[in-house]
Amino acid sequence: MDLGVRWKLHGDGRTPAPGAVVRPDERLSWPRTVGLGAQHVVAMFGASFVAPVLMGLDPNLAIMMSGVATVIFLLATRGRVPSYLGCSLSFVGVAAVIRADGGNSATVTGAVLVVGVALFLVGVAVQRFGARIIHATMPPIVTGAVVMLIGFNLAPVTASTYWPQDQWTALLVMAFTALSVVCLRGFWSRIAIFLGLVFGYGVSWVFDRVFGRIHSVDASGKLTDHWRLDLSAVGHADWIGLPTFHGPSFEWSAILVALPVVIALVAENAGHVKAVGEMTGDPLDDKLGTAISADGIGSVLSTAVGGPPNTTYSENIGVMAATRVYSTAAYWAAAGFALLFGVCPKFGAVVAAIPGGVLGGITVILYGMIGLLGAQIWITAKVDLRNPLNLVPAAAGIIIGVGNVTMEFTDTFSLSGIALGTLVVIIGYHALRAFAPAHLKTQQPLLDEGTSSYDENAHDENAHDEKAHEEKALDEKAAGRADGS
Repeated sequence: MDLGVRWKLHGDGRTPAPGAVVRPDERLSWPRTVGLGAQHVVAMFGASFVAPVLMGLDPNLAIMMSGVATVIFLLATRGRVPSYLGCSLSFVGVAAVIRADGGNSATVTGAVLVVGVALFLVGVAVQRFGARIIHATMPPIVTGAVVMLIGFNLAPVTASTYWPQDQWTALLVMAFTALSVVCLRGFWSRIAIFLGLVFGYGVSWVFDRVFGRIHSVDASGKLTDHWRLDLSAVGHADWIGLPTFHGPSFEWSAILVALPVVIALVAENAGHVKAVGEMTGDPLDDKLGTAISADGIGSVLSTAVGGPPNTTYSENIGVMAATRVYSTAAYWAAAGFALLFGVCPKFGAVVAAIPGGVLGGITVILYGMIGLLGAQIWITAKVDLRNPLNLVPAAAGIIIGVGNVTMEFTDTFSLSGIALGTLVVIIGYHALRAFAPAHLKTQQPLLDEGTSSYDENAHDENAHDEKAHEEKALDEKAAGRADGS
């Protein structure tokens, strides 16, 4: 049985030939392959070890299980889909909500484990019936709205938990990270979050030396005098040792809060598979269901022992695009490095010491970027928000999710925030579609730009004019190509 662990040497094993790429079943020389694996680990570090810290989970265990999940993914896809499975940031808001309701780490991982099972089942369904079931159940308007409300629901976490711990460090880290994302090029731009963390460490250390202790709330929310950067635990940590494991516990209220995130994970996996297929020239639609299921299995295994869930990482797509190396051998090397970091408690202590102000500056950008990925889904799919069939359920669901609106059904059962907002978007869209007139189901807009009323005849005329304009533009473009321009 082919497990995708046999690679042909590409060319001379040094660099890709001009205009060529190193395909998933090829590799460069082993030293270069190992080096690329280390580069993939650095690329995923910024988000992948911030996620467990924000969720209140062991970063050592998170990194270790990301390596395990990556191995499972590579084996399941038979080496055709190069990907690193890092810790998912989509669950940070879920973890915050569960803990605010009195849950602990076991409650968080139990809820997320159920999401992993649901993701696995979605993958099985996609393998059986094809990707059309995803598009029918979760069209872009629904997927984008859910991703958006998940990201923006995190805003109060930054505003009330991290930023107040050290507002000036947070501001500097935010500015530095923003400049890194925009002004740096290539690989350095893709690890901007990691660079922001390193910068924040340095700023916090300097501020401690210059200004002494800071009088502000600490990580527990108590107003105290404390050092911004406390590395005392790093000195006491061992170089080699196992991370802290714990079993999950299951509570319906927590599970209902976490389940909507499965929509974001499906969208992330689908986007990843499509992007890799386009870059390698190997259509991977037949592997979409397998990729989703493998991600689900990896998340189940990770959360079963106390780690966070995983997802495919876009940061690593950037590394592949820059290097033109899509070899899965590099991801095996990356998984090996992750396993080594996982058994180094000193590494975990360094991660756990990230100052709250640094996280404040990072999360202002990071959480906003998660939310705006929902808008990107709308733009890519050309979702028309002038159509009330799209506009109304998305608008209602996003406000409920961001504002953390609560619906109390009994004294012991309620839905709020992410869970309630997701249900409103999904049920609202499909229910409205069942009753909507035919002209709205064709995705035509209700409102013309700059007007507040709808005139079907005017709309038809505008559509005719637009079509004629587009046909003219295409004819001119074709003529230009014929002239050699």
